[in-house]
Amino acid sequence: MTNIKNVEKIFNPPPYHWVGDGFKVHTFFPSIGIDKARMSPFYLLDYNAKMEFAPSDTQRGVGPHPHRGFETVTIAFNGSVAHHDSAGNSGVINEGDVQWMTAGKGVLHKEYHEKEFSKRGGAFQMVQLWVNLPSKYKMTDPNYQALEYDKMGKFELPDNNGIVNIIAGEFNGIKGPATTFTPIYIYDIHINKKTDLSIKLPKEFNTGVLILDGSININGSDTAETDQFALFKNDGEVFNISTKDKAKVLVLSGKPINETIFQYGPFLMNTKSEIIEAIDDYNDGKFGHLD
Repeated sequence: MTNIKNVEKIFNPPPYHWVGDGFKVHTFFPSIGIDKARMSPFYLLDYNAKMEFAPSDTQRGVGPHPHRGFETVTIAFNGSVAHHDSAGNSGVINEGDVQWMTAGKGVLHKEYHEKEFSKRGGAFQMVQLWVNLPSKYKMTDPNYQALEYDKMGKFELPDNNGIVNIIAGEFNGIKGPATTFTPIYIYDIHINKKTDLSIKLPKEFNTGVLILDGSININGSDTAETDQFALFKNDGEVFNISTKDKAKVLVLSGKPINETIFQYGPFLMNTKSEIIEAIDDYNDGKFGHLD
C-alpha cells in the first residue's frame, strides 16, 4: 500500500526541566531532533510525564508572564490546573479537559495546580502546546476556550475497545469543539484492550503521536512506548495503531505555516523587529495587568 504515513523517528523524552515549581517538563520540540518548523503549526510540546505530587498548602505553578503571537493549549491527563489571564479569563481543567488560550496581540497569564488538588496531592500528567499563528492573525485579540472532556467530539471504537476524543478537527465525520486559525487535528485516544485503529490525515500535514500510557505498534513495524514521541514522514495519509492491551495516545497533526519564525522567550513572531516591538509593548503595560 503506497498511501501509508510512515514513522520518521521515535524520540525518547529529552532531559526534564522545571517551569515554575509545578511543571516538570520534557520539551520534545523544538529540539535538536525536531526543529522549530518541523511540526508546524505546533511550535512547542512540553510534556509533564506522569508523576506524584505530595500534598501542599502552597499552590505550585508558574506566575504571571506574557505571550504574543501564538496560542497555548494545555491538556490535562491527570491532576487539575487553574488558569487566570489579564483579559479576564479564568478556569480549571481536570482529567480530559483542555484550556486553549489565544495570546494574539498580547496577554499575561498564570497557571497553577488547582487549590484542592494541591491540598490532597496525587498523580499529575499534562501537555502544553504552543500553536503558532499565521502573520495575519498574530495581533488578533486574546481569547480563551474552555474545552471540557464531556463536550469533546467522541468516536467510540467497536466492541468497547476504546474512544477517540476529538479536541480539534474531525475524525470519521465527528468534529471537535476547538476553534482554530489553521487546519489542525488533535485526538486524545483511550484504548481499553487489544485493538487496531487506522487514522487518516492529509499527507502534507505534520504529524506526531505522544504515548501517554502503554505501548503501541505503528504500521506493523515500529513500536513506541510510554513517554515516547513518534514523528511521521509526510509521505502518505494513513497509519495504523495496534495494541496488545490498554494505551493512551495523543495525536497531533496540522497544516504547516510556511512563514519565517522568530522566537524570543515568550514571544513568537515573524521578524526580530516584531519581537522588539513585543518587548516594548510589554514593558509599556500594553498586555494588561495580572496579580
